[in-house]
Amino acid sequence: MDLSHLIERNATFTPDKPALRFDGGTLTYAELQQRIATTAQALKAEYGVGRGDRVAILSLNHPDYLVLLYACARLGAMLVPLNWRLAVAEQVFILSDATVKVVVLQQAFATLLPPLTAALPDARPVGLDFTPERGLSFDTLLTRAHGDGRNPHTDLSCPLLIVYTSGTTGRPKGAVLRQEALLWNGMMSQHMHGLTSDDHVLTVLPFFHVGGLNIQTTPALHHGATVTIHDRFTPDHTLATIAQERPTLTVLVPATMQAVLDHPAWADTDLSSLKAIATGSTIVPPALIDRFTARGVPVLQVYGSTETCPIAIYTRIGGDLSRRGSTGLPGLWCEAAVVDDDGAEVPPGAAGEIVVRGPNVFFEYWGNEQATRDALHDGWYRTGDIGTRDADGYVWVHDRKKNMIISGGENIYPAEIERVLLQHPEVADVGVIGVPDPKWQEVPVAYVVRRTGCTVAPDTLKVALTAHVQAELARFKVPRDVVFVDDLPRTALGKVQHFRLKESVRRD
Repeated sequence: MDLSHLIERNATFTPDKPALRFDGGTLTYAELQQRIATTAQALKAEYGVGRGDRVAILSLNHPDYLVLLYACARLGAMLVPLNWRLAVAEQVFILSDATVKVVVLQQAFATLLPPLTAALPDARPVGLDFTPERGLSFDTLLTRAHGDGRNPHTDLSCPLLIVYTSGTTGRPKGAVLRQEALLWNGMMSQHMHGLTSDDHVLTVLPFFHVGGLNIQTTPALHHGATVTIHDRFTPDHTLATIAQERPTLTVLVPATMQAVLDHPAWADTDLSSLKAIATGSTIVPPALIDRFTARGVPVLQVYGSTETCPIAIYTRIGGDLSRRGSTGLPGLWCEAAVVDDDGAEVPPGAAGEIVVRGPNVFFEYWGNEQATRDALHDGWYRTGDIGTRDADGYVWVHDRKKNMIISGGENIYPAEIERVLLQHPEVADVGVIGVPDPKWQEVPVAYVVRRTGCTVAPDTLKVALTAHVQAELARFKVPRDVVFVDDLPRTALGKVQHFRLKESVRRD
């Protein structure tokens, strides 16, 4: 059995049920299953894609993204999702690192092809919506399908995804996720969301991250639900779809939550179909959650990473949502703990590194044994995130361990300062980093994006923000300086890239 069998079984139980909706069209479970089988046959017949081969995709969200995922599962091959926001040089690095055999891409990203040919002359391009030089269109490829479309010794233990980390600390690494990781991740999603075949999931986050792909999308397909796909997030399209197509679940990260809340249609959009939204990716400001719950929409928090597929810790529908700021309890099918530098669990309330163990955890970093050894200890994945647990086991996430600022012997977590600054009405965005200081080793400095329409003079606002933090946090945590900027470097899911912010400061 491989992961594509779940689509096959749902196609048997409910062949005519909508599986995927996209851009006005619908694929039933029977049609989805047939397209997966045909794609697997074509990849094997035309390009000899075998067990362990890598197939990359560079595309906005599209039904064939998921078709390729499950076709790779049938073949025992691995899908390499490419972040379309990366520069071409970064994409070529990933393709070369993974030594891909086939690259499926949309015409909008065809500028990749010349450097791809130079770096990987044997990689074959396939155009989702065009016919590339030296390659085929996807529809033409499907006409070449024949044979059984399976490879021997393919099962749930086979690696399925190589997802390159978002790069908040440096050069991306390819986290390898087995088929079974997606299976158990889907079971935890079911527990988290009360997911059934009656649900209708709206997916607006990009598939190139495990959040958009695996928090709700693949679990919904495994449980026979319906998924509506948007090629990319826009607040107006999201709100219109919620009102008109009435999904029951969706995932929004804090940046997209804020965009929805700021949209003029927010106040009047009918949200009554939503039984919950899920959020995560970074520390979630409680004020964002409050505005959704005030409209009667429960907000579920999920914590994890690329390496955990991503579901590891979560609050669940019908569960205890009263612990403000908590990301919940360890998932149904994994373990999580908070440990010190020696790996010993710390007492309730004490800060330590969050570690995760379970069948959802990644297998290795592709071609990087040292990074794998550094991250995995006796089956425990060391996340690099600092958190605390209360006596009941609920977890609070505070910051990245590598973002920690050591000032005069005191540990300062930038996310704590960022949380306080984001509460100020004139602050739209903020990133805090440590800068060298001859006396204190490091001191925190805040880089602030002001709210649109802010009329407060910079010097006056700087004094006000310093006083605002000083009223909430210890004196040593107050930023030594506040620098106003137009924007901040962020990942596609809204995480501030502190290492890039530090790089820009060093250049200046």
